[in-house]
Amino acid sequence: MRILHLYKDYFPVLGGIENHVRVLAEAQARAGHDVTVLVCDPSLRTHIEEINGVRVVKAGRLATVASMPLSCRQPLALARADADIVHVHSPYPLGEASAWLLKRRSKIVITYHSDVVRQKAIMRFYGPILRRVLRKADRIIATSPRYIETSPWLSQVREKCVVVPLGVDHRRFTPPPEPYDGPFTLLFVGRLRYYKGLDDLLRAMRSLPDARLRVVGIGPMLGPLRAMAQELRIANRVEFLGEVGDEELPEIYRRANLFVLPANARAEAFGTVLLEGMASGLPCVTTEVGTGTSWVVQDGVTGLVVPPHDPEALAKAIESLRDQNVRVEMGKAARERVEQLFTQERMVRDVEALYQELIEGAR
Repeated sequence: MRILHLYKDYFPVLGGIENHVRVLAEAQARAGHDVTVLVCDPSLRTHIEEINGVRVVKAGRLATVASMPLSCRQPLALARADADIVHVHSPYPLGEASAWLLKRRSKIVITYHSDVVRQKAIMRFYGPILRRVLRKADRIIATSPRYIETSPWLSQVREKCVVVPLGVDHRRFTPPPEPYDGPFTLLFVGRLRYYKGLDDLLRAMRSLPDARLRVVGIGPMLGPLRAMAQELRIANRVEFLGEVGDEELPEIYRRANLFVLPANARAEAFGTVLLEGMASGLPCVTTEVGTGTSWVVQDGVTGLVVPPHDPEALAKAIESLRDQNVRVEMGKAARERVEQLFTQERMVRDVEALYQELIEGAR
């Protein structure tokens, strides 16, 4: 099978979608498929290389506007490509529009990772194109049933949608032999952006006087969050660890009591870090923002779900999970849920089954 993944960036650029594309592409290459990833290079020049069996074409870009590359070479490379499946990873207006204009027989699959949340001005112009792109797609992958229900874009094409949840390497993230018995420790992992809601967690820490918080990640909110911890007089209990290597991260999960993702907007469409925490045997506290976060975490079973923008509710939920026996039971249920629904192997298998179904249907 000839598979082409289309997005804006690829490894070594780090990000949730970039990592997802890499996992899929490398697994498909190992399975014997001819896999190409078509993205944009940071420079004007086009580069082609092979990474772990995947042909990576980085088309030259002219500029970047509102986080989107502007490139003439990427659409041209797509038009010349010979693929059975063109797999577009959305949101990416340039890629989606390029796939919409394709006039060949490639089957178009779109993984709809998230609505465009903040750049509303762009949607005035791009919205009509997006509707046409979604209608032209042969299948649309949503990462959770909640997103199909709540997205104003997916709900209009629900008959084309299929749910394939994101997956985690459950062999790398594993529970410790014994529950962590150090100081009551909360863990947050993720890019430090506005929609992660870490400011609400810092405010909640004022009501948790003996709790400690470890923060893994960097991003535009790092400076303001450090300053906020100082202003709230909790800086001595909040540890900003910055970026952490892949080999170190599993042990950081094992040295925590709870994982917390206090998202406050739909931009947090799924919460892959929740899977890492659950695979590590941690109960998770997250928020109801109408996306996959409250589907991944089962309220009262694998963790707790609270309203967003509510530090008091967040603190109460965390406080209610001080009992180690409760945490152990929830942690076991969380690990089992990952093994049943959210492994990378299952994700890769379900995506390939979808490809095969489309190709067989065409024949």
